[in-house]
Amino acid sequence: MPQGAGRPFVLGGLRIDHDRGPVGHSDGDALLHAVTDAILGALADPDIGQLFSDGDPRWDGADSAIFLAEAVRRMKARGLRLGNLDATVICERPKIGPVKESIRARLAELLGVEMSAINIKGKTHEKVDAVGEGRAIEVHVVALLVP
Repeated sequence: MPQGAGRPFVLGGLRIDHDRGPVGHSDGDALLHAVTDAILGALADPDIGQLFSDGDPRWDGADSAIFLAEAVRRMKARGLRLGNLDATVICERPKIGPVKESIRARLAELLGVEMSAINIKGKTHEKVDAVGEGRAIEVHVVALLVP
């Protein structure tokens, strides 16, 4: 089991003040990773782990916006754009509400869309399992790609 406080807590491309962060290879931004995988999945392309292996030292501490930029590049190369995106971030802490609009703005910027195309929801696991105990974060994303 990983030990320690981990890296700084980054979510949706924003560094958020929190007493612990992910123990991961890149910056561990669970939301940008899920958005990247949602776009890659909609394209039926390899997933983030296949394109940016955690065994490759180039990605150690890397900004997850790099991974998202590659997914966006692939999407645009196929003549597609993001129609809308719906993300659910599940964690006990930090609370998503106070930073939700800032995250929406950052995602809109990274994806090249208006904020009205981005929805973020914060949920908890009511203190049940690793997520509920504050040891993990879970993110679900659905992305609609349109011509």
